[in-house]
Amino acid sequence: MPSTVIRRFVYDEMEQNLWVEFTTGRRYVYSGVPQDVADALRGAFAKGVYFNSRIRDRFPHREITHDQEETGT
Repeated sequence: MPSTVIRRFVYDEMEQNLWVEFTTGRRYVYSGVPQDVADALRGAFAKGVYFNSRIRDRFPHREITHDQEETGT
């Protein structure tokens, strides 16, 4: 089921980083996310609910801005 909150997400297994783009256009990377948590998000019926209860405010994160994309930082 498509999420009304999360537009897309990508998980980097090697770095354990979860990259999330919200429907608002804001993008964040969450660090130290275990593989099983990312897999559960992928399989969750309500991705926004799962994200809010299991990921948001539980892992270090930072917002990715347009400027950071262009400079690669």
